[in-house]
Amino acid sequence: MKVEVLYVADCPTHPEAVRMVRRILAAEGVEAEIHEVLVRNEEMASELGFCGSPTIRINGRDVAGESGDARSFALSCRLYPGSKQVGLPPAEMVHRAVLKARQGAIP
Repeated sequence: MKVEVLYVADCPTHPEAVRMVRRILAAEGVEAEIHEVLVRNEEMASELGFCGSPTIRINGRDVAGESGDARSFALSCRLYPGSKQVGLPPAEMVHRAVLKARQGAIP
């Protein structure tokens, strides 16, 4: 399983996003390295399809699903629907993405 956390420098929720992903992976018994990717500029954001910081991807798929506007990439904080904390996806969203990847639903 490929796990990525994309973030911008000084993102206040980046460390907690990594901790959340680690907790969820451990709870599911999944051993996977978490690749932390620093998005340095607008060009890199566009190349990576970066939707804001932090963005969590499992096997290349955003845990929040496909973005509504595939061209809106930005070096900014990310807002997740249903989140109780600005900048972090709900843990259940990450958990579902891990389960789908484990079941082979995500290539």
